[in-house]
Amino acid sequence: MARFSIYENTGEHAKNTPFLVDVQTDLLSGLDTRMVIPLRKASLYKKIKLPQDLIPIFSIKGDEFALETPKMAAVPRKILKKEIGSLKSQQHQIITAIDRLFHGF
Repeated sequence: MARFSIYENTGEHAKNTPFLVDVQTDLLSGLDTRMVIPLRKASLYKKIKLPQDLIPIFSIKGDEFALETPKMAAVPRKILKKEIGSLKSQQHQIITAIDRLFHGF
């Protein structure tokens, strides 16, 4: 389990939000929870302009997904079962979105 790994969402909202991104530092890997941010289908946002510094768009498996930073939450580690990829190469955008949420910049 590594920071910026993408996991399949097995919860009730998986149809529109099929993935979760682990954003918790690897230094706290002993905890039984992980902080995640949902990845929602970007097509569901067609009618509104998203603030890209808060809700960036990422391409995963040929589709676009919005990182719903304001919906970040702690989840039990045990629900993060199937890793399907990583957003490590986009970590700067993710950290910027988290900073925007907590610090306003």
